[in-house]
Amino acid sequence: MSGLRSFLFVPADSEKKLAKGLESGADALILDLEDAVAEANKPAARATAAAFLKTHAQPRAPQLWVRINPLTTPFADDDLAAIVHAAPDGIALPKPDSAKDLIELDRRLTALEATHGLAPGGIKVLPIATETPASVFNLGTYAGASPRLAALTWGAEDLPAAIGATVSRWEDGSYTDLCRIVRSLCIAGAAAADVPSIETVYPAFKDEDGLRRYAANGRAEGFSGMMAIHPAQVPIINEVFSPSEAELAQAQRVVDLFAANPTAGTLALDGKMLDMPHLKLARRVLESVKR
Repeated sequence: MSGLRSFLFVPADSEKKLAKGLESGADALILDLEDAVAEANKPAARATAAAFLKTHAQPRAPQLWVRINPLTTPFADDDLAAIVHAAPDGIALPKPDSAKDLIELDRRLTALEATHGLAPGGIKVLPIATETPASVFNLGTYAGASPRLAALTWGAEDLPAAIGATVSRWEDGSYTDLCRIVRSLCIAGAAAADVPSIETVYPAFKDEDGLRRYAANGRAEGFSGMMAIHPAQVPIINEVFSPSEAELAQAQRVVDLFAANPTAGTLALDGKMLDMPHLKLARRVLESVKR
């Protein structure tokens, strides 16, 4: 999933919004069968999502992912049965307690891929890994759990509600302690699993300046991309999570310097000492533009 900057949630029961999503410039759309769709509309949403996937077959630009309902609900199997045959690029998995849920989803996907003659393992998974109280203690379990794991992301709404908190952010926009903790653990958990971490949504979709600051902070702290809830957010997210020409040039200088000195552990560049973490970061910057 290298290089995917923006993931736009789109209600799967709205053909109009799905069409607008294609025009948004997002790197990936997440066709939402969970929170954005009322229970009575879920059967129709599944059919609409499957038809949309079939109409826009792989390889796709943007990628098309589907957020199913949690595995603990009676809706998840119906979601998978309805959409796997249409070969989505990936599944967004809400409310997992740990990597055990990823492994279980892997098992179900493997069986369905075989049934429909799809390449095994072709459908990736993006867990929304911080939405239950148990998940807080299990963000380090994803390393090595499944080759389907594409990234980890987090959410700031379901967990506070699950523990009885009335807010996830304070009046100044800063997160509560709990949300700050799980946000940081999401970044660390993704790094431990050697996959990207994806920043959660910025709800105030008309606040462009706030979005830009929020996205820039997320990138600086280690996130590789970000979720969006409105097409208008996509251009800013794409801009912020794209390295500048100056950043790319500097990263290439670092990579070239270490390549020219393969036995060196530390090197000097522009009066500063560089070591392996600097090389790793430079490679990450260069890798981020491979879309």
